[in-house]
Amino acid sequence: MLLRLLLAGVLLLSGSAAQAQNWPQWRGPSGDSVSREQNLPVSWSEANGLAWKTALPPWGDSTPAIWQDAIFLTTQQEDKLLALKIRKSTGEIEWTRQVATGTAKREGAKREQKFHQLHNLASPSPVTDGKVVIFHFGTGDLAAFDFTGKALWARNLTQDFGGYTIWWGHANSPVLYENLVISVCMQDTMAGLRDDLAPNYVVAHDKLTGKEVWKSSRTTDADAEQCDSYTTPIFTKVAGKPQMLIMGGNQLDAYDPATGKQLWFVPGLIGGRTITGPTVGHDMVFVTPGMKGPIHALSLLESKAGKRLIDGRRDKQDALAWKEDQGTPDTCCPVLWEDLLFVVADNGIASCLNARTGQRQWRERLKGDFKASPVAAEGRVYFLNTKGLCTVVAAAPRYDKLNENQLDDETLASPAISDGRIYIRGKNSLYSIRKPE
Repeated sequence: MLLRLLLAGVLLLSGSAAQAQNWPQWRGPSGDSVSREQNLPVSWSEANGLAWKTALPPWGDSTPAIWQDAIFLTTQQEDKLLALKIRKSTGEIEWTRQVATGTAKREGAKREQKFHQLHNLASPSPVTDGKVVIFHFGTGDLAAFDFTGKALWARNLTQDFGGYTIWWGHANSPVLYENLVISVCMQDTMAGLRDDLAPNYVVAHDKLTGKEVWKSSRTTDADAEQCDSYTTPIFTKVAGKPQMLIMGGNQLDAYDPATGKQLWFVPGLIGGRTITGPTVGHDMVFVTPGMKGPIHALSLLESKAGKRLIDGRRDKQDALAWKEDQGTPDTCCPVLWEDLLFVVADNGIASCLNARTGQRQWRERLKGDFKASPVAAEGRVYFLNTKGLCTVVAAAPRYDKLNENQLDDETLASPAISDGRIYIRGKNSLYSIRKPE
């Protein structure tokens, strides 16, 4: 009996730990849009299933970063660039801090960035380690706060390294690695339009002081808008060693996140400006070049043909495990659940692929258009369209729609999951969605 009680206690504690998982950054705990929580909601509406709904200062597209009872968001209110902390249990806005000012230019010369109508300066998502929270804006402003709202440091990357020249507005989110805040800038070099090329780089700052620790230039063979990338780095381990993967400019790179040294790269992933970020699993990385290019499943292991790297360059065909040309996303990141890879094109065509072989399991049209990346949890995939409709399907090799759930808001930000709830950031409000008791 004592043994049974002890085992029950262990299971209860482990279940509680899984239930209280944080969502500390863009695409969640592992940067792959996957949550390991259980007992999540499948059905909700404006009238049912909401724990709370909080009106937000207009507006932004950043995804919430969540740590225990704290939710962090960015927003742009006229020319004010704001950082918010919201109490997760109640939806109360605990503090608001103005980080900078700026205007999202919709028109302008080709030599400077301008913004697509669907987003503004508050698109990069915050990142936190539970003690420090980092906010970044499309002006290049990078700022750190503690959880009480005390400013720790601030700097502006465009002042440090040169103005942004990305065609449709800077939107890359920062990431944390140990004591480092890592940011990327991938943009049109303006070759042929100016003598000094616009910089493309990866830079790391000390998360407590803001001091620059390392900076690496990033060069590719891309030209003009193909240089532009709106993706965020992800981390993985290859042969037990950490690597940071960056997709953009028709190229996939791997870096040592501690030093910024480029370890290898795969050129020739031709598409266009890149919005869809990479996903890793099964010793592969799944990448999509821009403009609805093919999904490439690239091996992270040593060259399959035994070819040695030449100055870090990997041959695309040698690394390629499989490729899918149809129904690929222009914006939304793929999500991997066990052996299945789920993708949704911007026009609502959703597909399930065998991640190991690329074999298509099913393809279905979902309602609406899509910009948010799907998230996976508890054997389900949540597809959120731009008009507040979330279609929930089973993460299975046969299509099984479980529910459709409508909110009255514009929804371009990807959902977040924490502590048994789903958080959806709309243009007007932040929603906390719980399973009906």
